[in-house]
Amino acid sequence: MGKKKDKKGKGAEKTALKTAKKAEKKARAEADEDLEALIAEFQELDRKRTQVTEEPCAPPLPRCNGSLVAHPEKEELILFGGEYYNGQKTFVYNDLFFYNIKKNEWSKVQIPEGPPPRCAHQAVALAQGGGQMWVFGGEFASPSQSQFYHYKDLWVLHLATRKWEKIDSSGGPTSRSGHRMVTVKRQLVVFGGFHDNIINYQYFCDVYTFNLDTYQWARLSPSGVGPSPRSACQLVPAPDGSVIVYGGYSKTKVKKDVDKGTVHSDMFALSPEKGSTTEGAPQKWKWAHVKPSAINKPSPRCGFSSCLTAPNRAIFFGGVQDEEDEEELSGDFFDDSYFLDLENKKWFLTNLKGRKSKRRRRRAKKDKETESSESEDDSRERDEEEKSGSDSEEESMPLVPSPRMNTLMVAKGKILFLYGGVYEEGDKQVTLNDLYALDLHKMDEWRALVTSNPQDQEWLEESSSEEEEEDDSHLGATGGKNSGNGSDSDEGGSETKQDHPSVLANENVAEFFSRTKDHWMDLARKSAEEEAQEFSEKALKKIAFQMAKLFHEEQAKVTKEDSQEGEH
Repeated sequence: MGKKKDKKGKGAEKTALKTAKKAEKKARAEADEDLEALIAEFQELDRKRTQVTEEPCAPPLPRCNGSLVAHPEKEELILFGGEYYNGQKTFVYNDLFFYNIKKNEWSKVQIPEGPPPRCAHQAVALAQGGGQMWVFGGEFASPSQSQFYHYKDLWVLHLATRKWEKIDSSGGPTSRSGHRMVTVKRQLVVFGGFHDNIINYQYFCDVYTFNLDTYQWARLSPSGVGPSPRSACQLVPAPDGSVIVYGGYSKTKVKKDVDKGTVHSDMFALSPEKGSTTEGAPQKWKWAHVKPSAINKPSPRCGFSSCLTAPNRAIFFGGVQDEEDEEELSGDFFDDSYFLDLENKKWFLTNLKGRKSKRRRRRAKKDKETESSESEDDSRERDEEEKSGSDSEEESMPLVPSPRMNTLMVAKGKILFLYGGVYEEGDKQVTLNDLYALDLHKMDEWRALVTSNPQDQEWLEESSSEEEEEDDSHLGATGGKNSGNGSDSDEGGSETKQDHPSVLANENVAEFFSRTKDHWMDLARKSAEEEAQEFSEKALKKIAFQMAKLFHEEQAKVTKEDSQEGEH
């Protein structure tokens, strides 16, 4: 039985109204949890702590987009922040863990007045003042990821005294996440990143330095042609004082309400210009496009992880290669790794040897028939084997961490450590908390220090009540319960028609909301009054925008479907 099509316009209008109503409830719930207020609450709780506490603990919860650095003066790793998504909610952390390498033990450390929860930040460790960890930027997301708060703060954790310090210095980068930060001599270098809010987004390609002696920020204006705006690139310092930028990701608008993602695979070098340093004048820098050897070059991907393993060498692991269209996003996850020679700009695919194990040969007496059929060459080969002894070596398949992206990775001495990350199984997002180690001298195989069972991870589907509401909203358009008599009348029902401003041709969401803002603000206020709730003007604006956005999207679908029917 075919679907009825003559009623689709009115049915779709009902769908839009119900969807907008659902968005309104969702937006009001989000507004009730104002992000700035939540962050202030976290900070207030931190102020109430007066003592540093340290307790042995199990491995940290699954996460990605956190930071992992090596303690510059101890055999320890330091993990801070990150995020975890369970299918319905996003959890963002500001917990701090220390991992004792020799004992293979974790401890959780709570230090008063530290940074609020964040992910997609950057952290570096410095061997000064008893050891320091510097943290810049990142983001805090609402549970439904419909709102983001981006940081532009700079913190230092003094490892000897276990004390956080917030650095107040003007002239630094704007609020962002997904940026990259490394140390070059006595400077922190920050590149790229992005900023996203409800209405629009922006990617960056600016460069800032922070002087570790004067505690001053400076924005660089390098000569030459540099990378396009991007986030999630790889940034590694080279032995000659330059900084290598590789890859990354960015989005651009291709048409109304349609974004196109770009995975970058180009490489640039940011170098200080020789002879440009004069007393009292800032150092001058220049960009140069780098064309590394194409042999063994990684395939284009995002979510790569990298770190220095030697002054002239960096290692890259994992990532995902996305296949993206207007309707959906899918991808292939990787577990391969590559070395980059930072002096010669050459890629090398890492080849793990596998662990060698001894196998003892079992010798048995041959019967006369076998001996008589044995050739002279075979007999000679068997005699040589017996003379060399009964033991032999064979290589096993090397252990490798499962494919993933956005993992945390750091080298301490000759050992490379890899923690957590995320991959996808259909619509399910699996976040890991396993820990692996690789001996960079032996290059035999990864050792699993902490294992993770993805089957144990909590995954919550969309609530059934919302799904049923969404399904019911389409019945009037498809000949279901609401169209038994072929009429779309609302008599006797609880749904009342609400007139909304029409969407103009080629009008995007931002333009539509700007033109019709008063209507949606009035609707948001009336709804708040009916629910006997009070919201700030800022919160009401968020609710109004969500309602306008959902209505705009639904009208775009109706227009597209009507256009397709007209063609037939």
